[in-house]
Amino acid sequence: MIGWVRGRGKQPSRAKPSEPGGLRFAFYGRVPTEDHQDPATSRAWQLQRAEAVVSGHGRIVAQYFDIGHSRVLPWARRPEAAALVADLADPDRGFDAVIIGSSERAFYGNQFTVMAPLFEHLGVALWVPELGGVVDPKIAGHEELMVLLGILAKREITRTRIRARTAMFVQTRDQGRYLGGRPPYGYRLVDAGPHPSRAFARRGLRLQRLDIDPHTAPIVRWIFAQRLAGHAIARIARALNDSGIPCPSASDPERNPHRDGRRWSVPTVRALRPTLATPADRSGTASAPTTT
Repeated sequence: MIGWVRGRGKQPSRAKPSEPGGLRFAFYGRVPTEDHQDPATSRAWQLQRAEAVVSGHGRIVAQYFDIGHSRVLPWARRPEAAALVADLADPDRGFDAVIIGSSERAFYGNQFTVMAPLFEHLGVALWVPELGGVVDPKIAGHEELMVLLGILAKREITRTRIRARTAMFVQTRDQGRYLGGRPPYGYRLVDAGPHPSRAFARRGLRLQRLDIDPHTAPIVRWIFAQRLAGHAIARIARALNDSGIPCPSASDPERNPHRDGRRWSVPTVRALRPTLATPADRSGTASAPTTT
């Protein structure tokens, strides 16, 4: 990490003496997503928390705030965190210390143990709200707390991932719910009633489920019947194109503006899922079905 900083910035130096008004702080915060959290609100509460910690010791003169980047990413791969690290190595930086808005949003797993030697090497003090002030690596309790916070941040991500995946599996298997994304070729979306969450239902949100598309489902069945009959994927794709059957992107151009939609290809046929395949119509012929 120190070598990476040297490659990005100027040579490191000890922090300059603070101004008469106290220490100059650089604030770092992070919000994981824009869809489920308001970045402005998240930045405001983290900044307010940081200002409460540095009150009486100095003032915040620079801000670095990452939006839409997971805590799992190392600092070098978060744009604002990487910019902060690069500025740390600048002898003419305009701050003396760094204040974190939320330790669990800044450090994941062992990231603190990776970053701590860098802050110490560059002579920049690190302040966190959880300690109410500066982190002193020489104090065993401080380092242990930061390590624990990193473990808790990792545990939070792991628990959320397991809980979300398990809930999605149950909703799909037991409730037949459609959980989002592009409907597979051969299916369409139909209304499945009001949302089970009262708050979402009051806002007019409704559930959707997948239903067989009467126009494209026969094509999927035919494709798998041909595969069961032993025909090659390339031959099936050629037969579809020769018969003028629209490919998936041509069947739904509004959802596929990035595709030309001109013809079937081998990867397109191979990517189809066998959920609509039936053992019927094993004629063994490679002529595609007609469309109406």
